[in-house]
Amino acid sequence: MSETSLPLYEAMSTLRAVRRLREDPIPDDVLKRILQAATWGPSGGNLQPWRLVVVRDAVLKQELGRLYKPLWERYAAGHRQGLAGLEGEALAKQERMLAAADHLGDHLGAAPVILVACFNPRLMAITDAELDRPSVVGGGSVYPAIQNLMLACVNEGVGCTLTTLLCYAEDQVRNLLEIPGDWYTCAFIPLGYPVGKGHGPISRRPMEKMCYGDRFGDPL
Repeated sequence: MSETSLPLYEAMSTLRAVRRLREDPIPDDVLKRILQAATWGPSGGNLQPWRLVVVRDAVLKQELGRLYKPLWERYAAGHRQGLAGLEGEALAKQERMLAAADHLGDHLGAAPVILVACFNPRLMAITDAELDRPSVVGGGSVYPAIQNLMLACVNEGVGCTLTTLLCYAEDQVRNLLEIPGDWYTCAFIPLGYPVGKGHGPISRRPMEKMCYGDRFGDPL
């Protein structure tokens, strides 16, 4: 483990998207601790139906960046249209986020490491697969591992953010990284030491607005 460890609640309350990353390499021992944390994440039946492709090859990263940029630009254009009614600090906050995300769009391929999270649905008990709504249960066997590794990044001082936009280019990504036919992508996490402050205080809705007592909508 690292020589120093943050209190867990401090790590959780300072895990924010860090999109401006330096190109300095991440030492192997630091990266291994981050990946080890992922393996501790819970999954249905403890089957761990996920794998991480740790992309460090410059050519592969550049190609992922090339695929990512137009996807981000398309998404960002729609997001910016939705800012029409905002003003003041609310608008400034969104503009700061978009500026950082634009930077990532231009520099994803330069991140020292890009983690590509893959999953195999045949190894999952996806109990909502037949319901007449979008299926999300399978993610419960994958995303806890990703949350673990991102918390480890906070502890190690490594910047990270989670994006799923490259799922739109899944066929190209699978071919590029030689991902087998029964495995699919669900998250992409660029890692690197931050430009600037990195992780820090986050802004979230208060617990009282997110948690109900006994019945949906009743105050806790």
